[in-house]
Amino acid sequence: MLAYIKGTLEMKMTGYIVIDIGGLGYKVFMSEVGIEKIGNIGETVKVHTYYKVREDDVSIYGFNTLEELKMFELLISVSGVGAKTALTMLAVCEPSEFALAVISEDVKALTAIPGIGAKSAQRIILELKDKIAKEQEIEKINAQVNSKSKTKEQVETEDKLKVVIENNNKVAEAIAALQVLGYNKKEIEKALTKLDKNELSTEEIIKKGLNLLGK
Repeated sequence: MLAYIKGTLEMKMTGYIVIDIGGLGYKVFMSEVGIEKIGNIGETVKVHTYYKVREDDVSIYGFNTLEELKMFELLISVSGVGAKTALTMLAVCEPSEFALAVISEDVKALTAIPGIGAKSAQRIILELKDKIAKEQEIEKINAQVNSKSKTKEQVETEDKLKVVIENNNKVAEAIAALQVLGYNKKEIEKALTKLDKNELSTEEIIKKGLNLLGK
């Protein structure tokens, strides 16, 4: 499995780039926006990668950020959404916008993306929200197990933090949206405590949260 590729950018073509590493040229499929942002021919570039292996196909898909990679992986996990559709979505929709649309069940926002109809949008929302629900159940079980080894002060501090976060709808939506992008709830809550969230919109909280989680 390739986590990322770093090398000299040799070509920028329609739908893909070629990166040279030690005399080998790696063909990496990317969204058109991703290709525009990657850099200039001859520069050293780094792309996060998804390595697709099928009986009749071996392909590498590249992304400028981990959030884009996570969004891609989530999209292709939805029944009926293929790699080409996922790349099209990445070209017109930021990960933060996508996550917010899913968590707020904004079918209209998703159908504005080329190739996504109402049924596909509803399926994306249903399957990804269901995935979050399952992950939350697993986290609850793990939290119950871990709480037995925590001091009384640690438990009280965490409980206070949860109350503050849950009482703020914007933050609750942002946490759920960041979970859509594959981040752990506990890590998200810890990162968001570093933000002054009162003057921020939900999408701004998501974007700043992504910056903190990516460090």
